[in-house]
Amino acid sequence: MASPYVVPVAHLLRTTPASAHVAFEAPFDPNGEFEPRGPVETDVDPLEPVRVDLTLQSFSGGVHARGSIETTWHGVCRRCSVVVRGALVLQVVERFVESPGPEDEEAYSLEHDALDLAPLVHDSILLELPLAPLCRPDCRGLCPVCGQDRNEVECDCAAPLDPRWATLDGLLGDDSVSTPEGDD
Repeated sequence: MASPYVVPVAHLLRTTPASAHVAFEAPFDPNGEFEPRGPVETDVDPLEPVRVDLTLQSFSGGVHARGSIETTWHGVCRRCSVVVRGALVLQVVERFVESPGPEDEEAYSLEHDALDLAPLVHDSILLELPLAPLCRPDCRGLCPVCGQDRNEVECDCAAPLDPRWATLDGLLGDDSVSTPEGDD
């Protein structure tokens, strides 16, 4: 089965400069190339649709790709452990060259008059996935004592006292301690 990410560009390479518009939707990982990440890591489902909208412009020895990539991701809130979903809308500007050398380590390979956009799409998406997503910016997380979600219920649990700091706790309640005037 041919990859939906392979785009023939022979017509662009024959006429420099020339441009073409490419827009399509395809599954993120139709061939199962990527191992699923761990259950608490941010990931994109293999069959999640990815929308690609690029303008391809030829230059001597290659093609510039400029445009946008869109998809959705899923993960786990780093504070309260609920499933989080989000959208990625990425702007990309990349080069594809016929014979990438050491000086072109950031360029993608152009082979057999075709661009394989899959590496560009996958790299762009995987690099932009949030490492530690939140369900909302003001997430209060889980209570460390009873484990309840503090976004949903109020609990009266007091944090356990650490005996190593018990001596300092007496200082916090002492109002007679003052700072010299002029110190900030």
